[in-house]
This record gives sequence, structure tokens and C-alpha cells, in this order.
Amino acid sequence: MNRRLAGALTGPVTKWVVLVAWLLIAAGAAMFASKLADVQNNEASSWLPESAESTRAFEKLEPFQDPNAIPTVVVYEREGGLTEADLAAIEEHATEFASMDGLAQAMEGRPPSVVSPATAEQLGFPAVSESGDVAQTSVTFDLGSEGWNEMPGVADDLRDIADIEGVEVYVAGAGGQAADSAEAFGGIDTTLLTATLSVVIVILLFTYRSPVLWMLPIFSAVVALFVSQALIYFLARYADLTVNGQSYAILTILVIGAGTDYALLLVARYREELRRHQDRHEAMAFALHRAAPALMASAATVALGMLCLMLAEMNSTAGLGPVAAIGIGVTFVVMVTLLPALLVIAGRWVFWPRRPAYGSPEPTRTGFWAHVGRWIAPRPRKVWVVTSAILAVACLGLLRLDTNGLATEDSYTQEFQSVTGQQVLVDAGLVDQSNTVMVVAKAGSEDAITEALTGLQDVEPPKPAVTAGDVTMVEAAISFDPASPEAFETVERVRGAVHSVEGADALVGGNSAFFLDTRDAANRDNLVIIPVILLVVFLILMALLRSVLAPLILIATVVLSFGAAMGISAMLFEYVFGFAGSDPGFPLFAFVFLVALGIDYNIFLMTRVREETMHSGTRKGALVALTSTGGVITSAGLVLAATFLVLGTIPVVFLAQLGVAVALGVILDTMIVRSVLVTAINMDLGGRIWWPSRLDREDHHLTLEEVQEPIETVH
Repeated sequence: MNRRLAGALTGPVTKWVVLVAWLLIAAGAAMFASKLADVQNNEASSWLPESAESTRAFEKLEPFQDPNAIPTVVVYEREGGLTEADLAAIEEHATEFASMDGLAQAMEGRPPSVVSPATAEQLGFPAVSESGDVAQTSVTFDLGSEGWNEMPGVADDLRDIADIEGVEVYVAGAGGQAADSAEAFGGIDTTLLTATLSVVIVILLFTYRSPVLWMLPIFSAVVALFVSQALIYFLARYADLTVNGQSYAILTILVIGAGTDYALLLVARYREELRRHQDRHEAMAFALHRAAPALMASAATVALGMLCLMLAEMNSTAGLGPVAAIGIGVTFVVMVTLLPALLVIAGRWVFWPRRPAYGSPEPTRTGFWAHVGRWIAPRPRKVWVVTSAILAVACLGLLRLDTNGLATEDSYTQEFQSVTGQQVLVDAGLVDQSNTVMVVAKAGSEDAITEALTGLQDVEPPKPAVTAGDVTMVEAAISFDPASPEAFETVERVRGAVHSVEGADALVGGNSAFFLDTRDAANRDNLVIIPVILLVVFLILMALLRSVLAPLILIATVVLSFGAAMGISAMLFEYVFGFAGSDPGFPLFAFVFLVALGIDYNIFLMTRVREETMHSGTRKGALVALTSTGGVITSAGLVLAATFLVLGTIPVVFLAQLGVAVALGVILDTMIVRSVLVTAINMDLGGRIWWPSRLDREDHHLTLEEVQEPIETVH
């Protein structure tokens, strides 16, 4: 940032203008930020890849099913067997279900909206287990386009009606899963914000050791969050931006974590300048002038990395891109305008009890990271080779990472009704009639499609075909959890069978087909987006550092750190947490956050190395940069790691795994990769790291004696 502009933003008068402007913006934004939860779209269609076969099938299935239909299963279980009285009560419940508000209208040629055990027997499939312990009644609702958000209340009503003394009742199927998903993400805004802020406040208190200073970064971060949420609310409401519970949760974590990181770097640089300048306005002008380029490069790296997600086929992944990019962009603007104004208005006393007095010595010159630098200096090549080898060994854990997807029962970190009910049906040998393959084809091919489905392994006998105009639909239930590998194999068998029917142009949809296509799209996104992100990051680093070799080395170190973090995480998931596997989209999300955020710390370090190199050479500059930025970058890493671990408070395996992997990767980046590996490489290569620029063409050899001298920061 130009020094004149930096000074103008924090001048004696303009600092008050900036503060008042942001207070007015924040007040207006808060009213709309609270409405963001109301425009979330957690329906399956918000996740579907548009090119997937299940999506194309869904479009052609419109004449045969209500697009807002939510099939729901009420499961009854009594140990020792359901009595005649129980079965009679279940039939009475079905009658009460049929009078509930929001019941879907039965379509011609399709089963009724409520199918009790007696009705199921007439339709030709069992709804009571052979042991007599379990029975099911299916109920289909149509609650409009926002019906998925209303399912928790509907599920409660179903349980109230279905209550029988001594009988366990579960609400399962798509409706039960929707209700449980709403519970899992219920209160996410308040819970996540409270937990995240609590963690950050504790770390800031420990870092600053001031009872007051922490308030300014926290206040600025909250303003950034409110403004981001308000902007995203308008885009979701009026520009069809997809926002779901997943992206909502990540936005909160990202804004608070990144905002605090930016604040730590700026405050540290401001504190340095307060020791050199008597006037705090002048000190902030210099601090902004020197810190803003690194902050801007960091924000641009993260924002552009997130925007690369828009290349994804998965709507949920593509939607996260602009959501996260907006959050980062707003956070950067707030942290280089509002926070500096607050710091200058407050004055030096805000650092109490450790006020940086004018002319006082810089404490980092003899701190922990100065000792680390002196330890590296005599043996830089040995240090970076050994460190790289250790990280490479940690990467071997990737061999244990299973990203083939999770069955419904394995997708949550706590037990939910829909999961338990689904398992009860499976154990009882009953087929969830709401989980079907739905084959849509040209009219006239229904007999051939029915014949192709008949006798297929794990596929129930097909229901009678239904025809509307020039399209026919054949449906058959399958025997597994919709998201299980066995269900995916069944869908692939069905597709193989019906695609071979000549002239039918058959498409296969349904819940399991949707989950299968989601897995395939996620695998494709991993292969396409990861290389694009690496290219974007490389170009940003090349422009910032004006070098080719340095960006290549930095990217290599971050990728190595990513592999190590994922390898260790995979071992933790399997042997400590006992997770059954990982979501197919997990590697991409982890990569985006670890590379985009991990490169941040290298940006903070290397911009300082480059600044010092112009005065004292690369090797000396590397030591000065490590000494000056070590404490603040470590604190920033701890903040970001802790905020991502807060994702573990949401009982969803995907988010828990993402939080653990990103937290672990950030710790590796700050404590090992940035402080040890990159510093050792800088000191080994010296001026060659800036190739092909002319910076530090002379070979500045650094002797052990020179390292042991007190490190002075040169400007």
C-alpha cells in the first residue's frame, strides 16, 4: 500500500471518518446477516452436479413424481415381537398420518402417499419383518420448495402420533435424514460464532498478554463477518448463489480465523514501528505500507484459490467458491482500514502492560525464533533435507485414506434417529421402499426395461411401469443404505442393464444414483481443480516475489506439508477416531484450505525476507525475517488451527475431518515448514533463490560468528 494512502487512512481526522463509516455499514449489515440462515438451500438439488445422469433423469421424472416430494419412513420395533394390538395401532397411525397437513397427493399409477403394513401387503411387498419385531409405514410429504427445512417439526409430529408403550419408533428415509441434518446444523450460526470467538479470545489473551488489545481484532473480525454475511445474503436471494449449511459453517470459521491472522501480522508490525516513531499516526502509516502487500497477496491467494472451486461440477463445491472469496475480500478490507483506525485512536496504552515505548529495544531479537535461526545457520542443507524426509514419510499415511464415500450411518459423529431406523430395517431384512432406482426411458420400452431389471442382484421386483406422453418410468427398490458402496454397485449394475436396451435412451435416477454421481463428480473435481489452484498460487507468488525459483520451492514445501498432514490425518481417522472412511470431496476441500492458507505464512515470511535482502543479503535477511515474524506467524497458525477445530462441534464426519486435517496442516506449516524448512532452504541457496531476478546477485556467505551476533532489523 502506498505510504501516503496508508497515512491518509489513519490520520488524526480520517481515522474517525473510517470508524464512523464502518460502524454505519456494520449496523446496516447486521440486519441482513441474521437472515442468511433463512436462504440456505440444503436440498439434494443444491449439491447435484448438473451433468450427472441422476440430474438428467430427475428432470424427465417430473411427470411421475412431485419434485417437492419427501419420502419418509416410520419404523416400529419391539423386542420379542410386535403384538396384534401393536399392528392394529400402527394401522390406526397410518390413518392419522393420512390426515396430516402437507401430505403429498398420490399420482396416477403410483402407490398412495401413506403405505401401512396392510397396504404394503396388497401392493406385494412386506412391511413387517419375518421375526415380527419390526414394521414400517411410509409417508410422503409435499411441503413446498422449502419443505426440507420444515421436516424437523414434521418428524416430531410423526413420533407423537406413532407413540406406543414399549415400542421404539424411528423416523427414517429421506424425511428422517432431512430432519436430522437440520438438527445437526441447527443453531450453527450462534454455536459456531460463540465457540470460535471463545477460542480466538483465549489465544489472543495469551499472545498479547493484554486485557484490552484483543478486543480490537475481535471487533474488526465480527464486523467483517456481518458484512460478508449480508453481501452473501443478497447474492443468495437475488443472484441464485447457492449457500448451504456446509458453506455457512466454513464462512464463519474462515472470516474469524483469517481476520485474526491478518490482525496479528498488522499489530506486530505496528508495534515494531511504534518503537521507531514517536507519533503513532506515522508509525501506523509505515506499518500499513510494509504489511499491506503481504496481506493483499495472502487475501488474493485465498480468494482466487476459492474461486477456482467454481470450476467444480458439484454445485455445493462451486457455491463455496464465491462465498469464501467474498468473506476473505471483505475481511482484508476491514483489517487494513477499520483495525488500523481503532489502533491509532486507542493509542499506545492499548498494549498495556507491555507498551512499546519509543526507542525501546525490539524483544524478538533475542527470542525463541532467533535461537532457532542460529541453530539452522551452520547446517542449513542438512536441516532441510532431514525435515523433508520426515515429512515425506508422514505422507505414506495417505495410503490409508479411503475416499469412496460414507454410508448414512457413518456420516455423523453422533447417533441420529434416521440412521438408527435405517439400520433397524436392514437388520430386520426389510427394504426401505423409499430408496429406489428410477429408470426413465422412451415410451414403448417399458417391457424391455422391466425385463432388464427383473432378477438383477439386490434389486426388488420392479413396480408396474407408468407412462406419460413419450416417456415411461420403471421403479424398483434396492436393498441397501442409499449412500453405501453396495448401493453404488447395484446402481452401476442397473445402469449397465438398462443402457443396453436398444432405443430406450434410459436414464437411472434415485437417491443411490444421486450419491454415486456425487462421488464421481467429486473425483473429477479433484483431478481438475487441484492443478488449477497450484497454477494460480504460483502466478501470485511469482508476481509478489518477482522470482520463478522461490515460488516453485514454496509451492513444493506446501504440497509436501499437505501430504504429511493428510497422511497423519488418515491414520488418526482410522485408528483414533474410528471413522469408516471419508467423503469423496474431502481431499479437494482440505487441499484448497491447506494450500491457500498454508501459503499465507510463506508469503508473510518471504515478503519480509525480500525486504531485508535488499539491505543485508538473503541469508541474513532469512534470519531477520524468521526472528521478526516467528512469534506472530506461530500465533496466527494457532488461531487458525483452533478455529478450524471448532468445526468438530458440528456432528458431521466430513466437517470434523476437515477441521482436523486443516488444523494439523496449519500447525505443520507454521512450526516446521515455514520456520525450519523454508528458512533452511533460504540460507542454503542464498541469493540464488530469487532467480531470475537480480536481487542479491552477490553471494552473501553467513559465518557462524555472524549468526551469533545480535540480529538487527534493517530498513
